[in-house]
Amino acid sequence: MSTLAIIAQVAIALGIFNVWIIRRDRPTPFRPDGASNMEEEFRRYGLPDWVRVAVGTAKVSLAVLLLVGVFFAPVAIGAAGAMALLMLSAVAAHFRVGDPIKKAMPAFLMLALSLLVVVGHTV
Repeated sequence: MSTLAIIAQVAIALGIFNVWIIRRDRPTPFRPDGASNMEEEFRRYGLPDWVRVAVGTAKVSLAVLLLVGVFFAPVAIGAAGAMALLMLSAVAAHFRVGDPIKKAMPAFLMLALSLLVVVGHTV
């Protein structure tokens, strides 16, 4: 199962880099209504700007640690566990503003992949 966990780690990292670095200033169909970039998305959730910066820094840092974890599994376990908590919060934020389930699906997928990494390296 660790090969599957490693694939999940890389997928999570690439997804985070895509959302938080490449597409942070672009609209996506998964942002809440009225939000065309990451800054507007967090405002739509009712969160202050410092939370967006903290979450972005944490997610990008954890994505880097997931890549490091390809070579050192204990790092991956901790990073994936923390990422799972952030993704659970993201799913909750979508539901809090009344988004349809479709908009929460990427966060839910990242949550599932994060849990797969934790389980895949501990079983």
